[in-house]
Amino acid sequence: MNWSQFRDKLRPLKPYWPAFVAGFVFLLGTLQLIRMDNTVREKFEGKRWRLPSQVYARPLELYQDAALSAADLELELKELGYYKASKQVTQPGEYMLSDGQATVFRRAFAFFEGPEDALLLKVRFNGRSIASLTAGGQDLDLARLDPLKIGGIYPSQKEDRKLVQLKDVPKSLIESLLAIEDRDFYDHFGVSIKGIFRASLTNARAGRWVQGGSTLTQQLVKNFYLSSERSLKRKLVEAVYAVLLEVHYTKDEILETYINEIYLGQSGDNAIHGFGLASEFYYGRNLSRLTLDQAALLAALVNGPSIYNPMRYPDRAKKRRDRVLDLLLESEKITQEEHDAAVKQKVKATPSRQWLTNRFPAYLDLVRRNLHRDYEQEDLGADGLRVFTAFDPIAQISSEKSVEDFIKSQGKAGDALQVATVTVSESGEVLSIVGDKVSAYQGFNRALDAKRTIGSLAKPAVLLTALRSGKTLASQISDAPITVPLGKGKVWEPQNFDHSSHGEISLLKMLTQSLNQATVRLGMEVGLPNIRDTFKKLTGAKEFPLAPSMILGSVDMSPFNVAGMYYTIFSGGYRSDLRAVRGVQDSQGKAVRSYPSKIHKEFDSDVMHLMHYALRAVVFEGTARSAFNYLPMDIHAAGKTGTSNDARDSWFAGFTGDRLTVAWVGNDQHLPTKLTGATGGLAVWSRIMAKVAHKSLALKTPEGVSYQWVDGQSGGLSSADCVGVRYLPFTKKTVPQGTPGPCPVQAPVVDPTATGTTTSTSLFDWF
Repeated sequence: MNWSQFRDKLRPLKPYWPAFVAGFVFLLGTLQLIRMDNTVREKFEGKRWRLPSQVYARPLELYQDAALSAADLELELKELGYYKASKQVTQPGEYMLSDGQATVFRRAFAFFEGPEDALLLKVRFNGRSIASLTAGGQDLDLARLDPLKIGGIYPSQKEDRKLVQLKDVPKSLIESLLAIEDRDFYDHFGVSIKGIFRASLTNARAGRWVQGGSTLTQQLVKNFYLSSERSLKRKLVEAVYAVLLEVHYTKDEILETYINEIYLGQSGDNAIHGFGLASEFYYGRNLSRLTLDQAALLAALVNGPSIYNPMRYPDRAKKRRDRVLDLLLESEKITQEEHDAAVKQKVKATPSRQWLTNRFPAYLDLVRRNLHRDYEQEDLGADGLRVFTAFDPIAQISSEKSVEDFIKSQGKAGDALQVATVTVSESGEVLSIVGDKVSAYQGFNRALDAKRTIGSLAKPAVLLTALRSGKTLASQISDAPITVPLGKGKVWEPQNFDHSSHGEISLLKMLTQSLNQATVRLGMEVGLPNIRDTFKKLTGAKEFPLAPSMILGSVDMSPFNVAGMYYTIFSGGYRSDLRAVRGVQDSQGKAVRSYPSKIHKEFDSDVMHLMHYALRAVVFEGTARSAFNYLPMDIHAAGKTGTSNDARDSWFAGFTGDRLTVAWVGNDQHLPTKLTGATGGLAVWSRIMAKVAHKSLALKTPEGVSYQWVDGQSGGLSSADCVGVRYLPFTKKTVPQGTPGPCPVQAPVVDPTATGTTTSTSLFDWF
């Protein structure tokens, strides 16, 4: 059949063609309407928002004898957005300080372990520690503050919001919103003819576009389903969607969704959506605590968050806010007195420091790496997880300020320097990280990724290997020049920093004075494979380079890796994978994953006691004694300086009784800095430790250790005249045999043990 024959057969149906076309169009329209209806319900009833994961710091724990000063507590409270009351603390989120005492009304919070109610606390201080903690006149063993939100892991569109229920939204905010945006909300069916007519009349009178006719439902449709394109077609589609929403859902459901969806501002790269988050962003307070003028201002922002931004355009924002208040008065939602009082209020909106975008990028980087072992990036940016970490705001801010102070102290030379620090608790949790001298820098994280030569930080591994082999801190070693063959006719001739030799010395003096020649001689004596085994145990590394140069730290490690290595010493021989994350909750507050410590015992406590003694001596009168330029003399600390070849890298790794901090100073070009471990890394470390309250290091003697007075010339027991002696710890297997002289009564010594006393200013006359 050709086309002419087919056309002839269709000719009798010509009168019915309009009906066919109309039916076809109706069918297409019906199918399109069904598709739109499905889209509306799928979006509205399914997962409406991709919620970022919220990352929280550790809750500050308050208890008697806790190392915390009143200044530290106030720093934390300010970060949390607590208000300092002038006369009396009356509601959650307020505090007062006076005469060595703090009154804090702790806010309610859903902790990882479970929710806790608001609580009025009284904290009394004794210097840099808590003397007592009470609530309602009763002593408390422990109380926690709500933790600081330190950031989020955001979806690709960089939206942030805090979901709220309609019943928790103050009436003043709902009335303000409806007054300025959709006064007929509860009367129309998605599209308001009256509103369109009113807006058209207003625009005609003004001669320009000053008012829109969209209802709240249409605004929600535009945000949820459509683009921002301005066209008649889009407006018609918007109207259809709005009617479909009204068909399926109640007004309250639509209003609640709108309240959580609407865009209300920008925090750096992240968009602020919903009134719940906007209240915290602009006022640092929960939605339920908004005053009338604040509620009116938030409602005023809907029309243009950038145009009426109260932080940039307070006069413009006030004019728009007052318009909202006028409308509330006209509709008799507020009284004249309430209106006048609210209008008199100045526009005040200042986000707390926690709203600075990615304020702690180096730490959040570690959190992401910890979480990526168990979660995909898409889940972290969409499922609204609540991530609880060990982050310590006091330690972090003190570290950042210390780095800033150090860089300034270097003058023009500081321009070329970089700094990285890591602070770890006694339980192996990472408290703070500085990855750049500019704390908010979001680029290369030197604390985690900069692999640099550790220099003399390796020497404790050599000493530890020797002590495990049966040597003691009093064992003698020659610090004469040494030549180490490297093969193919090459030799290595290490020199001391002062280019001089020191004869026969003890292993204690070798470490405290960081003598290279003696350390290399000891390392070759105990054997490179044994030193490598010690490094593996300290770091958990499966592979480690085997070369004579590793004795003096020709090993590249990041500050984070060094912190892991020194944590094994700090903990008394227990290695642990340093961690930032404590636990994760889902969006409903249910605990879904915890991250307990994974501890491996690597060294006996008796040998580690000797290591603590030696490293504490480094700080008392060794290469780290300049720490006391910043620290009080009654603070006992332990650690080791490190300087790489040509002073390219300056290190210090040290610990007190409850925290370990590693500090690195260098530059990104690997050029000489003219800084030693003492003038670089130690200077940063000391500043940090001087700014925070912490426990002094106390050496508790284990059962396998005993102290003896020994002769400095031979390393054996002290002679009767007690000339040049030292009270040293020994393991039971290595304690000198015989009867010592009567030195405990007569000898002038310094005994840096937990209960020792200082009777001389010279600790190393012979060591």
